[in-house]
Amino acid sequence: QVQLVESGGGLVQAGGSLRLSCAASGGTFSAYAMGWFRQAPGKERDVVAAVNWSGGSTYYRDSVKDRFTISRDNAKNTVYLQMNSLKPEDTAVYYCAADLRRAFNIRTHPKEYDYWGQGTQVTVSS
Repeated sequence: QVQLVESGGGLVQAGGSLRLSCAASGGTFSAYAMGWFRQAPGKERDVVAAVNWSGGSTYYRDSVKDRFTISRDNAKNTVYLQMNSLKPEDTAVYYCAADLRRAFNIRTHPKEYDYWGQGTQVTVSS
């Protein structure tokens, strides 16, 4: 059983920055891939970024490339999402998720992930 707890969300003005953290417990954190997803009201949950077990391979959705950075610290069992140049359209609940079936490869569909955090709200004002 894996537990994931996100933190770092909040209210920020457009152009600002936030850093999300996701602390994992249970399982072997360094053995699985991790992802950040977001869900805005009335919309589907979509991948934002994902990282393999080592941090050596990453994925970003087009709309956040060059603004967001995903990273992980396996010694601290934590994955991060640094979000810069935030836009109002980034407003959503952000979730971290663990893919226990894969370590090396990255998947982007929510159904590929086994465990989820409770989510943290990110609101970007214009």
